Amino acid sequence: MRQTPGETTEGAVTASHTPPDAERLRRWRMVLGADSADSTQSALTGQDAAMDGALDALYGGGAAKKPNGRGTGARSAGLGASAPSVARWLGDIRTYFPSSVVQVMQRDAIDRLGLSALLLEPEMLEAVEPDVHLVGTLLSLNKAMPETTKETARAVVRKVVEDLERRLESRTRATLTGALDRSARISRPRHRDIDWDRTIRANLKNYLTLPAPDAATTAGSAGATGTVVPERLIGYGRSSRSAKKDIVLCIDQSGSMAASVVYASVFGAVLASMRTLSTRLVVFDTAVVDLTDQLDDPVDVLFGTQLGGGTDINRALAYCQSRITRPADTVVVLISDLYEGGIRDEMLKRVAAMKASGVQFVTLLALSDEGAPAYDHEHAAALGALGAPAFACTPDLFPDVMAAAIEKRPLPIPDKEYQP
Repeated sequence: MRQTPGETTEGAVTASHTPPDAERLRRWRMVLGADSADSTQSALTGQDAAMDGALDALYGGGAAKKPNGRGTGARSAGLGASAPSVARWLGDIRTYFPSSVVQVMQRDAIDRLGLSALLLEPEMLEAVEPDVHLVGTLLSLNKAMPETTKETARAVVRKVVEDLERRLESRTRATLTGALDRSARISRPRHRDIDWDRTIRANLKNYLTLPAPDAATTAGSAGATGTVVPERLIGYGRSSRSAKKDIVLCIDQSGSMAASVVYASVFGAVLASMRTLSTRLVVFDTAVVDLTDQLDDPVDVLFGTQLGGGTDINRALAYCQSRITRPADTVVVLISDLYEGGIRDEMLKRVAAMKASGVQFVTLLALSDEGAPAYDHEHAAALGALGAPAFACTPDLFPDVMAAAIEKRPLPIPDKEYQP
């Protein structure tokens, strides 16, 4: 059975004047593909036929191709290795399907048909629908990209980055700017900043017993009641404009972490723009690169990464540890699938040492919207035993995770994400 990426645009599949049985056959014909034409006895015409052709080129029997573009089956369906035919196909799917479906189909075309090389052509990049996954593919091709394509690629990446910044920046700022400094206390707090537990304890001496109401009107009542008069309020102090916390984002740039690298780079730029935070961005494979000086432009950060290669988490954490000057005021966020190619025991000892010194250590198996990732369960369990649980995090949840780490509260670990 052919798999389709989702629903089509409004009106493309619905035929209000088609009899119910014929409409049902027509829908099954669209789902099952050209091979079902005889069994469904339903012929497609017009836009339906064009949509079916676009789907069949990608999901039909001829789509089982090798990366070099040569099919493994006898059918001739498929996009082939011709840039003009692929460009026409990209235009067709943008005509017939909504943007979210187009992005899925593009991703499938790159994975199933080995079309990555065609993305090195500027005219091809101009035809695609930009999204996070496309950015990851472009970054993986960065070193092979000719100069004539790089400016177009940067424009595509910048469009995605700016869209992400608009979506993520305001909430990140609101969440983290308002993060309370739980170690400070003030005597004239605003109502929402009152530490009620400490306020009640401090005012227990002002407990007043209220006289019992008239017995005739309160028969069966418990008798006299009391209240605490809050003569002195104690509240949480908010952070001043000077840097109060150091944030270290340590990002695994192996190929499987592409979406996480994109989101982390955008968040790194947002965090770096906040005066109350001092942010460092470190990316690693078997080598370690500090991209902190490029944080003012996340596009430069992304093109400074090299997706793919091995993984040496221990070496990356050693570098981050060497840059920590205020352990009690530092949050280290490791974003990795934890497939360690370095020294496992040393990595765990390093995490334990940082936590013992007062560092807040957060491990994110992924920073993306893709759901539960593949990861090293043994390493995740070992980190959890050290008090650094590893879990996947969506971009929308990341500000809350950071606020909890800054305030030294329990992390808001999503249900079913952490599987030690």
